Amino acid sequence: MKAILKSKYTQRLLGLTGILLAGGIIFYIFNPEKHLFFPPCIFHWLTGLDCPLCGMQRAIHHLLHFRLKEAFANNPLFVCAIPYIVLGVYIEIFGGKERYPRIKQVLYKKNAVIVVSAIVILFWIGRNLI
Repeated sequence: MKAILKSKYTQRLLGLTGILLAGGIIFYIFNPEKHLFFPPCIFHWLTGLDCPLCGMQRAIHHLLHFRLKEAFANNPLFVCAIPYIVLGVYIEIFGGKERYPRIKQVLYKKNAVIVVSAIVILFWIGRNLI
């Protein structure tokens, strides 16, 4: 049992699970629209415009309550990016880069960073024009 707990992947999984569980409980119980202890977006506060992350806290709350439509309405980019984020966590933290090095090369190298950055910038501009 000690050998299993000493594995770096097991320790990372336990740590990440603890953080996600604690955050998930907070976001499940408390609605960011109604509780003021959630941090506001500084960019929105300063400019009145939405940044690419605006609405993400509300989207997480709605996702935890299985309200996909409301989550998507709050931040569609975040909802669509969840599989990409999960894959990135697997690649970087849980040994995916050793098992599937081609995935990292295709989805997380220079060209991918350029594409993802362009998507984020276009989303940022688009959400403020609508």
